Amino acid sequence: MSCWISERSRGQTFRAEIRPRNRASSEVGGAGYRCSDAARALASARFVPVLLLLLAFALPLAGREKDKLSYGEGLAVNIPVPESEIEQVVADVAQNGVIRGTKEYNKDEFVSGAKPATSSRVFPAWTEGGKVFYKVREQALDPRNFKDSSDSGTLVVRYVVQAQGEKNTILRIDALFKEDFRHIVHQSDGSVENAEYQDIREHIDAVELMKRQNAEAEKERQEQLARKRNHATLTDGSVGLQGEPLQSSSQPSAPAPGIREDVSAPAGGTQAEGQNLSAENSPSPGLANQSSPDQGTSDQSTSDRGIAEQTVPAQSLEERVKSLRRQVERVVKSPGAPLKSAPFHTASSLQSLPAGTEVLIVISTPYWYGVETHEGQHGWIMRDELEQK
Repeated sequence: MSCWISERSRGQTFRAEIRPRNRASSEVGGAGYRCSDAARALASARFVPVLLLLLAFALPLAGREKDKLSYGEGLAVNIPVPESEIEQVVADVAQNGVIRGTKEYNKDEFVSGAKPATSSRVFPAWTEGGKVFYKVREQALDPRNFKDSSDSGTLVVRYVVQAQGEKNTILRIDALFKEDFRHIVHQSDGSVENAEYQDIREHIDAVELMKRQNAEAEKERQEQLARKRNHATLTDGSVGLQGEPLQSSSQPSAPAPGIREDVSAPAGGTQAEGQNLSAENSPSPGLANQSSPDQGTSDQSTSDRGIAEQTVPAQSLEERVKSLRRQVERVVKSPGAPLKSAPFHTASSLQSLPAGTEVLIVISTPYWYGVETHEGQHGWIMRDELEQK
């Protein structure tokens, strides 16, 4: 026994024939039972497109939920630099007065007017060790890149520096915004933390570059000293060559310079014949006295030409260096400026440079110049403390 089920959808009629699997089912009313099952199955198939639409909407919701988890994660990075150097860099960044990675107005590049601090009520107290720095901007107007931020409030960046052995340091950066009226705390999406770390990374790279350049400058000075010593040695050698013929003039039997003395007897000859041959080949004392000064002069001129050939490249290199110096020289503004050991406000001062002091720019960073004085002293000066010569 078989049954037909009709279903009408969008103006079209669909018919399905259901046949029983065995004869018994058709004899004991099984056909009616199977026909009802088929009807329910066909009806449920109409809900498949609806389920697919629900899944399509659920996937973006899951993605937005994942984005929600990214707020407040902060940044933690392991830097292969000693803790003392990282502390100096972070202390300087905390005092630069700007918070990067956010802005109050679309035309801005960052939030300015921030001040360093030793603590902040926006963050809970830090109890996990290390050195903590804060940079605070009060009355910030709806800063960007914070979760559901609105109104004005306090914008705070926290830096935590923790030693990881002798040569490594862990740096943690977090940013929060707290509204003044509702006292709601908004978490950053990571833009502030990444931008602040980039600023710190640039400072670290500048310090490493200065170290390498100082080492190269020291190596170059050592090479210059070695060249001067070699030049002095060559000069002493030329004097010795000039005086050598005068010492040989007192020995009449000695050959003139450039002539090898043959003391062996010829093959098949006697000792006397060998002595006669040597006597014939050897010049007379008067001839030796006449030829020796010319030979010494020739040797001296050859040596002088060699010294001149070595001196010419050094002189041309020195001229090029002087030309480059003129292009990158600056003058210290009035009333003077301190020469720092590193590009940080907290770094020690190597010396105080009076106004009008000429310096050579070696490294350029957004806020500092790595300079060299005429005495060869290397250090750092703020960009706004120098002017064109």
